[in-house]
Amino acid sequence: MSQRAHLILSWVIVALWAGAIFFMSAHTGSDFDGSGPLAAIKRWLVGLVAPIFGPDTDIVNVAAHFTEYLVFGGLLVLAARRTWPALGWGKLALVAVAFASLYAVTDEFHQSFVPGRTPAVRDVGIDLLGALLALGLLELGLALWRRRRRRAVNS
Repeated sequence: MSQRAHLILSWVIVALWAGAIFFMSAHTGSDFDGSGPLAAIKRWLVGLVAPIFGPDTDIVNVAAHFTEYLVFGGLLVLAARRTWPALGWGKLALVAVAFASLYAVTDEFHQSFVPGRTPAVRDVGIDLLGALLALGLLELGLALWRRRRRRAVNS
């Protein structure tokens, strides 16, 4: 596959993930109650965390936001790296965090139009933490890869 095809594919994957986030944001809170598969997942997760965080903690919302943006941040930095290969890691991370933050704000705005959902600044913060963790994990992975490569060359 050509570099251009990799570049396009990386942004297509980012757009698809953004669409998945949009889809999840369009669901009302009642979609997670009742007897459907989403409700079963929610009941299972609440059963796991209620003894630790208490029964009133909406851990599903927190985990969903965090996980969505953990993946999104990783996808964004990888797509940015393909788009601007000359930029250093810090600038790529800044681009990824800026895109993720902007999308998080628009995601919360979108939720203001969904019955049963309300926008929350706290959710934007959770989203940002997920994206930042992705960048940290990618940086750690890159450092370990470089270290292993140096050892292989010096052997």
